[in-house]
Amino acid sequence: QVQLVESGGGLVQAGGSLRLSCAASGRTFSSSPMGWFRQAPGKEREFVAAISWSGGSTDYADSVKGRFTISRDNAKNVVYLQMNSLKPEDTAVYHCAAGPTTTAWRIPDNYRYWGQGTQVTVSS
Repeated sequence: QVQLVESGGGLVQAGGSLRLSCAASGRTFSSSPMGWFRQAPGKEREFVAAISWSGGSTDYADSVKGRFTISRDNAKNVVYLQMNSLKPEDTAVYHCAAGPTTTAWRIPDNYRYWGQGTQVTVSS
């Protein structure tokens, strides 16, 4: 089993930055690809970013490419999402997820484990 706990969300002005953290526990973490997703009120869950088990491969949604950076520290069992140049459109609950069953990292249903989420609110 893998347990995920997000932190680092909050209120920030447009143009500002936040760093989200996802603390993972469980023996499978070090070999698990990880993803970040977000969901705004009234919208479907949206892919944000993903990273391979080694950190050697990453993927980003077009809407965040160049602004967000995903990284991981397997020794500390933590995955990060550095968010820069934030926009009001980034406002959402952000969830980390682990253990996709396929290499299709952008599909939420492919992930087995999910954190509870952390709220990010960007004011204009």
